[in-house]
Amino acid sequence: MAARAEWLNRRWADAPTERILAEAIELAFEGRIAVVSSFGAEAAILLHLVAQVDKSTPILFLETGKHFLETLTYRDILIDRFGFTDARSLEPDPADLAREDTAGDLWSRNPDRCCHLRKVVPLDKALREFDAWITGRKRYQTAQRAALPIAEVSDGKIKINPLATWNEAQINQAFRDFRLPRHPLFDDGYASIGCAPCTRRILEGEDSRAGRWSGSEKTECGIHFGFTDGEGI
Repeated sequence: MAARAEWLNRRWADAPTERILAEAIELAFEGRIAVVSSFGAEAAILLHLVAQVDKSTPILFLETGKHFLETLTYRDILIDRFGFTDARSLEPDPADLAREDTAGDLWSRNPDRCCHLRKVVPLDKALREFDAWITGRKRYQTAQRAALPIAEVSDGKIKINPLATWNEAQINQAFRDFRLPRHPLFDDGYASIGCAPCTRRILEGEDSRAGRWSGSEKTECGIHFGFTDGEGI
């Protein structure tokens, strides 16, 4: 698995994003690949590019039950706009929530556990039918992502980051070039948008993800906890 990721990184080192997506969806992992999207501040670009390749590509959204209403609205707008035919909302197990989060406030007491129940577990179950999945992560977003590879191994699957090399200027230009709608909260100062209780507006000079789990050491929800050339953590 690690050797395959290494080979893909060499093959796609200087490849345009469109080629990476086309080869991943139509050749390397045909019928066994999905896109995981938060429908957040920059999600429209990746979804637009995937739709140019294959509108039947499964789109997986983690419906945590804690999203901004604006995110759910944006999700529906983009799915309809791009014509995706296999968009799935992944929800946490009601039994898990009844056992550990009866009051719905686990996020304030143990955010790592909240993310595990509402994101990691549902995604792990959904990904069992796939060999690979696509994310919208980029190196410029945080210092922890600065060395993000295009292809990596995570829990025995290939994880592909086709926008890894994009910078903020390219993102903004793509929104203009493709005439894509922005997330409703973007112009209100939300540069990275997750669950409502754990997301704030960013301040001038902060990186795009500074508003996520602000005031804590937490920087990732757990589905992207670290990355390596071998097995993901």
